Amino acid sequence: MEILYISLLAVFASAVGTFTGFGTSTIMVPVLLFYLPLPQTLLLVGIIHWFGDIWKILFFKKGFNWKLILTFGIAGMVASYLGASIIFSISEKLISQILGGFLIAYVLFLFLKPKFKIPNGTLNALSGGVLSGFFAGIFGVGGAIRGVFLSAFDLPKAVYISTAGAIALFIDSTRIITYLLNNVILEWQFFWGFLLFIPASFIGAWLAKKLVDRIPQNKFRIVIAIFLFLIGIKFLLFSS
Repeated sequence: MEILYISLLAVFASAVGTFTGFGTSTIMVPVLLFYLPLPQTLLLVGIIHWFGDIWKILFFKKGFNWKLILTFGIAGMVASYLGASIIFSISEKLISQILGGFLIAYVLFLFLKPKFKIPNGTLNALSGGVLSGFFAGIFGVGGAIRGVFLSAFDLPKAVYISTAGAIALFIDSTRIITYLLNNVILEWQFFWGFLLFIPASFIGAWLAKKLVDRIPQNKFRIVIAIFLFLIGIKFLLFSS
């Protein structure tokens, strides 16, 4: 049943993440942390997210902004390695509390500054790569930060999604390798589970492609923001 629930969660997270900008990991990591240790959660979701990056590139391959991909991607890879390495040197409870605080602060920021935009430019692209890569490595939730920085460049929707997917592919590859090099191992049933998890992420991305122009993003953002806020409170105040 765990495998089935994670598969359903992957469909939902992949679909919603594609057209809200939150990303698959932002939804899956807080939920799976109720059942799995942080390193295993990050590896499991990281692999699912890696395939989600591939689907985004395939479904929305109408053009890439290569300058942004390289600027974000290279900075993000370095920061992702550093973030992924840190989780093995500090307590899981502290990381969970920091994650909770980050989620709460992020949601409050969305509500207080819904139209906030960061000026575009190479320096901000590098900053976005560093911050999103680091948060992806240590928490698995760098997509939200990446979206804030990428939105400053006013990319066409398809270019935005494919470019974001390519950047995430660089970052996810780095952090997955780092987790594996630090001997993070999944239980055997999860390896079988990927036979469902990977198609589930594909189905979610396919649904997003069909619905991306029909569903108002702001309504999904509100629902997911409330969800993330409640999860953030749990991790900040009730981490064990």
